Amino acid sequence: MADLEPDRGTTSRRAAVGQAMRVRDEVQAFERRWPTPQNSEPVVPGFTWTQLERQLADLADTPLKANMARELVSATRKMSRFKPPEMVLREILCLTWALLDEGFQPDLEPGLAGAP
Repeated sequence: MADLEPDRGTTSRRAAVGQAMRVRDEVQAFERRWPTPQNSEPVVPGFTWTQLERQLADLADTPLKANMARELVSATRKMSRFKPPEMVLREILCLTWALLDEGFQPDLEPGLAGAP
């Protein structure tokens, strides 16, 4: 009798396709809500991912949040090539808001933000 259960590789590929489809849907929804302006407006001065990470880590009020900043910037950077610039900007603003929120004090959990 044939084994009808998907193997680990098939399951992993399905998860990757599902994630890609979710990102595509998020981008489309974002672009419907905030279409790209057609005129040429002044642009924000450029900065590097390293500079962003360094500044967020410095602004964080705890070492745990500083480590979280590094991980969040890394995740944002990896996904940024699939998203429009304004969507990446929004994500940067959201993670900044969370990191600077004094009421947000994450618990140290194994595997979180470089914890043992």
